[in-house]
Parts: sequence; C-alpha cells; structure tokens
Amino acid sequence: MSNVEYKRALCFASHANCGVRATVEDGKITKLEGDPECTVSQGRVCERMDFQLEWLDHPKRCNYPLKRVGARGSGKWERLTWDQACAEIGEKLRYLADEYGPESVIFSHGTGRTDEWYEGRFFNLYGSPNLAMGGSEICWCPTYTNESATYGQFAAAFTAAKTGCVVLWGHNPAQSGDFPEHWGYQDLFANDPDAKLIVVDPRDIGLAAHADIHLKLRPGTNVAFANGIVNYLIQHELYDEDFVRERTEGFEILAATVRDYTPELVEDICGIDRRDLVAAAKMYAAADAAAIMYCLGVTEHSTGTDGVMALSNIAMISGNLGKPGGGVNPLRGQNNVQGACDMGAGPDDLPGYQKVADPEVVRRFEKAWGVALPRARGIKATECFPAMIEGGIKGLFLFGEDPVRTDPDTHHVIRSLEALEFFVVDDLFMTETAKYADVILPGRSYAEKEGTFTNTERRVQRVRKAVGGPEGAWLDTDIFTEVMNRMGYAQPRLSAAEVMDEIASVTPTYGGMSHARLDGDETAGRGLQWPCPSAEHPGTPILHMGEFAQGLGAFSTPDYQPSAELPDAEYPLVMMTGRILYQYNACAMTARTDGVNEIANRSFIELNTCDAEALGIADGDIVRVSSRRGSIESVAHVSEKTSPGHTWMPFHFQDGNSNWLTIAALDRVSKAPEYKVCAVKVEKA
Repeated sequence: MSNVEYKRALCFASHANCGVRATVEDGKITKLEGDPECTVSQGRVCERMDFQLEWLDHPKRCNYPLKRVGARGSGKWERLTWDQACAEIGEKLRYLADEYGPESVIFSHGTGRTDEWYEGRFFNLYGSPNLAMGGSEICWCPTYTNESATYGQFAAAFTAAKTGCVVLWGHNPAQSGDFPEHWGYQDLFANDPDAKLIVVDPRDIGLAAHADIHLKLRPGTNVAFANGIVNYLIQHELYDEDFVRERTEGFEILAATVRDYTPELVEDICGIDRRDLVAAAKMYAAADAAAIMYCLGVTEHSTGTDGVMALSNIAMISGNLGKPGGGVNPLRGQNNVQGACDMGAGPDDLPGYQKVADPEVVRRFEKAWGVALPRARGIKATECFPAMIEGGIKGLFLFGEDPVRTDPDTHHVIRSLEALEFFVVDDLFMTETAKYADVILPGRSYAEKEGTFTNTERRVQRVRKAVGGPEGAWLDTDIFTEVMNRMGYAQPRLSAAEVMDEIASVTPTYGGMSHARLDGDETAGRGLQWPCPSAEHPGTPILHMGEFAQGLGAFSTPDYQPSAELPDAEYPLVMMTGRILYQYNACAMTARTDGVNEIANRSFIELNTCDAEALGIADGDIVRVSSRRGSIESVAHVSEKTSPGHTWMPFHFQDGNSNWLTIAALDRVSKAPEYKVCAVKVEKA
C-alpha cells in the first residue's frame, strides 16, 4: 500500500505565490491543486501550476556536478563528485581574490530561491561588494530607486480591494500569471458595478476589452502621459490640497515642471486622443480611492525610473496613498523578487534595505556574521557584462538565472561570459547560460527545500519541503556552507528556521517573524506582511498610513525623454517584448512540459494588419526580424493588437528569442535595461 501525505506548498510561477496542496505518494509528488486555506489565492491556481509535475521529476534535471573540459560553449563535460566540485570552486575563488581582489568576482541569482540571506553572508565573508540579482535589476530597480527617494520605503503600498478605480499601467495580469490580482479585479467589478478600470498599454491586452478607457500609448511615452495627468489635475483643481500640504514637499516645482504637458502636447507625443487623457484624469480623480497597478511596461525602459516617479506623482497629488483601495503598486515579473530584495539583493543594501553606507548598520551585521564587511560600492547585474569584457570582473557565481536567454543583446552577453576566467552555475537544468560555465552544480527546486517567499504584497509565506528531490542535488545553503568552510571561513550549518531567526535579529522590518509563527494558527494560510517589528505585531497590510517612512513624500520632476533607440528608414518599426501565460521566463522549466508545449512552443511576432499588408506578410508566415544587433526568424501573428508601426514579441523561445535583437541601453539612474522600445525591420523569410 502506498504511503500518501498531503503537504502545503507555494507555487513559484508568479509573484503572487499562490497556495498549493501537494499529494505525495512514496516520496513523489503525484498531484498539485490549489490550497483553499491560502488567503492569497483561495484555492485558485493558473495553468502554470498544472504542468509543474513534469519538470519537477524530469529526467534531464541536473543530478551531479559537471566540469567543462572543452572550449566554452562546446558542451564537453566530465562528472565531478561534490567533494571535487567544492574543492575546485574554493580554489578558484581564492585564486581570484588573491590575484585580482575579491571585488573581481560577482555573485548573482535569479528568483524562486529561498537562500538569499546565505548568499549575502557568503559574498560578504569573501569580501566582494558585488551581490546582484538579475530579476531585480532588470525589472525592479526603477521602482526601488523611486520609492526609496519618494516615500523612504521600498514596496507596494498595497491594496486594490474596495477601490473605486484601478489603473493597469503596463501590466497584463492574465498573461503574466498574476492571477490573484486578476481575480481581485474580477471580484471587485462583480461586487461593485460602479468601479472603474483604466488600461494604459500600447497593446490590446485582454482586460482592455473590459476597460472604461484604454489609452494605447506609443511605447516609451509613459512620462509624458503621467505628466499630462498631473498637469490636468492641478489646472482643474482636482487634486487633494490637504494631502499635498500636510504630507508632501516640492509641489511648486512639480507644478512648474508639468505646466507644459497640456492635453494637446501629450496627444502629439503619446499618439492618443487628448479627450481620453481628460476622461482618464477625471475618472481617477472622482474615485474615493484609486489604485495604480504597474509592471514591466513602465520599468523596462531607458527612462524607467522617471516613469515610476511620474506615476508616484499622480498618486501623491490625489491623496491615494496610505488608505484602503489606494496606492502605487508595482507587480513583479517573477516570484519572490520582493523577498530577494528584502534580503539585500543589490550592491547598496543589506537586508531590510539597510544601507551599506550606514556605519551602525554595518557594525550590526559584522557582529552577526563575524567578519568585516566590504565598504566599497558594488556593481549592478546589468553593469557586470561590460565589466567582464573590460577585464574588471574575472569571476561569476550564478544561481538560478539564465541571462543568455533573458538579458538584452544576447551576442553581448555571450561575449561577456566568454571573457571570464571562472564561471559557476547552480541550476536545475542545463540552461543556455550554463553551457558557458566552468562548473555546473545541481540545485534543489522550491518543492525540495524549506524557507520563505515574500510576494508583491510584502506577504511573507512559508516554503515547505514536499519531497527530497534528485539524490545528487544539494540545497543552496549546503553549497554555500561547504564552499565557505573549504575557503577557511568556518560556518555552522544552520536550518532554514535558524536562518529566519538570524534575519529577524538584525532586520527590523522582519523582527517579529519566525518559522514557528508563520506555521502557527495565527497566520495559517495568510503569512505576515512587513513591517512586522515584534512578535506581537500583526503585520502591515497597507503602507504609508499616517505618514511616510521618511516623513514628507517627495515629488519628483521627470521630463519626458525619447527612448534610446527610435525607428528610422532602415528599421522603421518599434518592437516591444513581454511574456505569455503558458511559459515562465526563460522556459528552463516550463519548456520541459508537453502540455505547455502543445499550446505555446515557438517564437512569434505580433504585427499590425496595415504593416503586414504593406510588407506582403500574411498571418502564419515565417518572417525575418532584424535590428542593429542581429536577425532571427519567427512566425507572424497579424492582428489589431498593436498599433501601426508597433510590434510585440515574447522572449521565452530560443528558436527566435527577441533578446538577440534588443538593445542594452540602461536607465541612467537605476541601470535597468530597455526592453520595450527597439527599432526593427520585418521581412518575409
């Protein structure tokens, strides 16, 4: 008779971290279903969860360490024992530190992990200031930069419940897998027929059909449109004068900055009808509470930071912060981006967004970790590739990230990896990036470890081990500990619960959290939202109530700047990139599932009907798409989803990955790359 157990878990495949109930028979997960006791998802799950069983037990999971024996990218490997792999890594890292200094090595990781704290401990013991997270610095740094300067606190406000107006800005929940938000909108509109929906997106996303207003902006013009909204609210006295006077500073400078952004000018820049701008401004201002929900359509620009700042201006001037139903709420591209950043996934911060530049903070962590922390500023993930080519970065330790597939200008990424002296990858599968590594380590998935995930609501939830995983795979914490000990940094083997206790001891926003509390009846199914400074604190559902963390909220004054690359006679079309529901990010896991691949298994490009007719292209034709970085082939999807002159591609598919074409232009402040505006030409292949 089979031994059957039921285990509570979290889905990794979106930033919502939906609750899952796993049926485990004889040590193997045989069924995944929604957990009705989970507050976040209430038993509902999306299509991504249905196919996870296939890749969790996939025969091509990495099952033992590998060492490259041929040229980089040649695919020639020899098997290592874990003892040999840890010895090799420790020796090479020590050599790089002695020869070039520890700052010559960068540690970077993706999302879906629970071990960022230990990674931070590792790189600080090593002495490198270069801790990065591609998922954050590619898509989230503009948010972090803005919110730190504007409110003094880095996270979603958060709530869209009981709001009178939802603004979806550069965000498509039905395709990005953010289903709790999607359901939340459905529930809201079902329960309140007077609630309004405004969609700001260059494409006809599914929810645009249900919107009261759809503003189909030209890609890259978010700042101009937001400034136009603010100007209209000021000129027509539709802003919250009391909130502005009592809780903000810099209003006069803001008013002067946006004065020229009349509906007529915005119409010209953004390619919209000025009457729609006016209608949207009035609709937003009329609501007792209005929530802006935004995602990568705002942040993944060379002016992404300015875009987020401009959205914050709208919310602050209307008093839509610090109250139920309001807020400016960034929604994430992957799961646990919030949690990873909370744990210091960046060169300027220690866990809890405590600054490396603060001597008191540094002393507290030095005491906890028993080592002197590096004082120099590290580099960001997007800055590391030029530094590799120039010779400043000699080594890369990469955990659960696939930049060859996900970062802009793939040719540039590959040249950078080829320039490294030593490159380690820890992952579940042989990814496109892992093919260029010197050593590959097999890791454990979310279902094979203990820890926590923190979702976009700042909700910390328990990750529970359901199964053991492949016999030859190690936990990240065990890898870090073993390598550190090999290098002479004596480290204890802490359990996930002990790591959480250590986090709470030096991170005030997490001070009241522990595995025991998160597992207890008090928080069962809902977790805790930080700030949660003490064991008696109930958590904080809504930020900015009463006052901002820094006192007064600071208005910013971004001016519209054109995108880094605009169409011309040779490359006359704008290409935007994004994701689809049925594939998750780099497809390293979802592409291993037959069910997903039956639905979506190859590259495509959306073309407007007028552009397709002019080019002699029909729906389903194979086309060549070219930019200044290269060419790929894809399948034409002809429709009215995009406007004339605009195209859109997903980045998931290696047969025609849009990132061979995208430009590695970086935001001047946050260093986030430009994915949403790239000049291309399209021809029938």
